[in-house]
Amino acid sequence: MAVLSFAVFSIPFAVKPTRACLPNPSSSQLHAFDAKFIKRAAELADKSAGFTAPHPNFGCVIATTGSGAAHGDGRVVGEGYLYAEGTAPAELQAVESAGELCRGATAYLNMEPGDCYSDLTAVSAIVNAGISRVVVGIRHPLQHLRGNAIRALRSEGLQVDVLGEDIQSKTIEDALKSCLLVNAPLLYRAAYRVPFSFLKYAMTLDGKIAASSGDASWISSKLSRSLVFQLRGRSDAVIVGGNTVRRDNPRLTARHGGGHLPRRIVMSRTLDLPEVANLWDVSEVPTIVATQRGAKRSFQKYLASKDVEVVEFDILNPRDVMEYFYDRGYLSILWECGGTLAASAIEHGVIHKVHAFVAPKIIGGIDAPSPVGELGMVEMSQAIELNDVSYEQIGPDMLISGFLQPVPDLAPTIPSFEETYAVDQTVSPYESSIIFFYKTWDPYGAFSNFSPHPIQMPDENGDYISWSSVEHYYQAQKFVGVTDPRAQECLNEIKSARSPEEAARIGRKIQRQCPHLVRGDWELVKIDIMYNALKCKFTIYPHLNSMLLSTAGYVLVEASPHDLFWGGGRDGEGLNYLGRLLMQLRSEVLGESPLVSKNQAAIQQEKEDEVNKL
Repeated sequence: MAVLSFAVFSIPFAVKPTRACLPNPSSSQLHAFDAKFIKRAAELADKSAGFTAPHPNFGCVIATTGSGAAHGDGRVVGEGYLYAEGTAPAELQAVESAGELCRGATAYLNMEPGDCYSDLTAVSAIVNAGISRVVVGIRHPLQHLRGNAIRALRSEGLQVDVLGEDIQSKTIEDALKSCLLVNAPLLYRAAYRVPFSFLKYAMTLDGKIAASSGDASWISSKLSRSLVFQLRGRSDAVIVGGNTVRRDNPRLTARHGGGHLPRRIVMSRTLDLPEVANLWDVSEVPTIVATQRGAKRSFQKYLASKDVEVVEFDILNPRDVMEYFYDRGYLSILWECGGTLAASAIEHGVIHKVHAFVAPKIIGGIDAPSPVGELGMVEMSQAIELNDVSYEQIGPDMLISGFLQPVPDLAPTIPSFEETYAVDQTVSPYESSIIFFYKTWDPYGAFSNFSPHPIQMPDENGDYISWSSVEHYYQAQKFVGVTDPRAQECLNEIKSARSPEEAARIGRKIQRQCPHLVRGDWELVKIDIMYNALKCKFTIYPHLNSMLLSTAGYVLVEASPHDLFWGGGRDGEGLNYLGRLLMQLRSEVLGESPLVSKNQAAIQQEKEDEVNKL
């Protein structure tokens, strides 16, 4: 998918160099190469947008810009980008494509590598390839990863230059800006602890989003609507209010012919919603309804019967909802709501950017709704001004984009826990004896089934088969031994999935739509299947085994707030079977299994009891 220009060139930032460059006769030309190839790395990083779930975006370019730079050198010899969470790092792909041409070359990274904790695949690839210099666009914004890869590369003797720190030049400002833009969702998430949210609406020239009757089809042009589909595909979720469901009956699909499909979120305090709605069809895309605790229990049961997930809040407001989806690991959310909910979201400070499509139409009407409801402002001096506004003509429409909140300032270097601990050994990274893990970019993210660690497991004939991740293997096992030939087709499709996310999406979708293709004993064997896969993973990779052993004395909790079987749930109500299995494996490795394990019959009985409860 092409990079959307309005999403890539409109974020405010400031370059605050901390160290001036030493005089160098070829520095201006070298800076020109640096700017050119860093911008290319950022372009590469954006390539997976719309086809995988939003995740940190990494791109890598390897070019020959060393001593030959002053003589007009500057040839790209290798490129790569992160396709999805749990796939090969961009740096490894670029090194493999460049081969022997890496020796003495320069690697350009839009962002500092962020491997799974204790997994230095990207760093090792660069070091082992013989690269002599690395140029980094921005440091990693997540505190537990910030600066780690840079220090590791420098400790191996490589020259590492960070834009705005080691390189100061007007030439590199646009390059630095492109690096900030391509990972804007991660930057906002890290700074504000909520997903990056942008409000989208289409309005007439006189500021109306619908006629007085409520009709809104169509304000914007077909070209603008196609662009909105792309925006949806770049988001974890699309959010609307109850009024939009009642009035428009939307589908909120990306419609880009496959790849990532954002979840649909409905915010409704009273659950005064229609029983028949396109959003209740979850055969292709899940729907989540956020409501106030205790609202219309009968309708909640009805939604549950449709496999629509309902999440209750003590008081329903945009801030609490966004903090909840932050906990679910979401990076980017698109708001396509009406004026009332849009105003509330702005008041609660969770909207970071606005995309307004203005159509050359006038509809009038005193009661016709506007895109943003009451904000309590009575003077023009109180108006919220957008930052870094951009304009783009989309067919007959004008797209106006701007930021409500500026990009977080990354100039101050946040010390890592290791750096802080060296000064103050009373500092602890944990407030309790619990270690939470979820996304692969989180601390202990390598415990996730989505981590990029292939395993080899025996099939029904005892032959060892390679699987790209634990998630690939687990999802495929749902269809093993089923006589229907379509089950084998499902298994093969999962095995060839390009990422753990895609494997999970395929497996869950088939299980939901074609339950007859799932093996009959699945609920009884799935825990054993998961445990065997985990045991293989932590046996193959010594650094993972060491990391697991380092957690001795801590409770491990898979921090999924919505998976009540494998995860710990939102309020600790989940069964946390993934965390349990990891602790069981840890005990086995430590030789403590007699103290914590049960015999096989007891384990089987416990599984059956849990299944019956569910």
